[in-house]
Amino acid sequence: MTYFGDPTQWLPLTFAALMGLSILVYVVLDGFDLGVGILFPFADEAEKDRMIASIGPFWDANETWLVLAIGILLVAFPTAHGVILTSLYLPVAIMLIGLILRGVAFEFRVKAPAHHKNGWDTAFFTGSLMTALAQGFMLGKYVMGLESTFGTWIFAAISAVFLAVGYSFIGACWVILKTDGALQQKAVDWAKGGIWGLIIGIASVSLATPWVSPRIFDKWFTFPEFFLLLPLPLMSGILIALLWYALRHLPTRNDSWAWFPFAASIVLFTLAFFGMSYSFYPYVVPEQLTIYEAASAPESLFIVLIGTVFVLPVIAGYTVMAYTIFRGKATELRYD
Repeated sequence: MTYFGDPTQWLPLTFAALMGLSILVYVVLDGFDLGVGILFPFADEAEKDRMIASIGPFWDANETWLVLAIGILLVAFPTAHGVILTSLYLPVAIMLIGLILRGVAFEFRVKAPAHHKNGWDTAFFTGSLMTALAQGFMLGKYVMGLESTFGTWIFAAISAVFLAVGYSFIGACWVILKTDGALQQKAVDWAKGGIWGLIIGIASVSLATPWVSPRIFDKWFTFPEFFLLLPLPLMSGILIALLWYALRHLPTRNDSWAWFPFAASIVLFTLAFFGMSYSFYPYVVPEQLTIYEAASAPESLFIVLIGTVFVLPVIAGYTVMAYTIFRGKATELRYD
């Protein structure tokens, strides 16, 4: 345990990084398939089938990263796990109900009688929207320090709406990548509308975070940190401009650059995530518990780390394998 130095320092940092990685991968991967579900009401029957086909091989594996993130929080930072989930009990329950609803609807929409299909499509949309709104609400509450005041509830509600819009944007970018023809053109139009909600959502969280904490304000707006961190917002602004330019010129005749909106949105989410991680470090519960205070005993963390060394590559491996095998355009949805 002492090979890398003081285990009370490097082990909590390692698990915080692993948890952050899991959350980031989950937000990107499950974000796009939640976004596809949110876009369901804007598609016709055949388009819904093709949208389902585009996420069919991936959606279940995408949720594995959420399980991994919550598992790391529980075993590595049990005190923080108790504080966070106690404060967010209701939105967590709503999120779980939404995940169950969309999972059941995904399977049953093709097995139920034809006249029940619309009902299951509605359930898939409802579950996707519930999950996205719940996660956005939790993000807003977390940014505001898990406090329960009128102002924090309003901000959490705003965050819920804009995270759902952000998910719909990355979902539209996924549909652009995986489809062609009329559906691809529709997805471009959906993305053009969703990008504004994504911009407002990122801006609101970015501005609110230093506003609620003088410590975070000093981390961003003192010298020389301000100039060292300036590339983050500049890169985000450039990416948004490139996204808007690309969407105005898609779809192309030979389908070139259909990959760009999805790839750029991943980078944009990643930049926002790193900005938040920098802001809150070393706290796992904002302004209450640091990762070092909330961490389990070093002996326990080291044992768990040994297991993680084997488990994490397996999860990453089958994720990469799924996206490699099922690359290319989604075709007609068939179950015969």
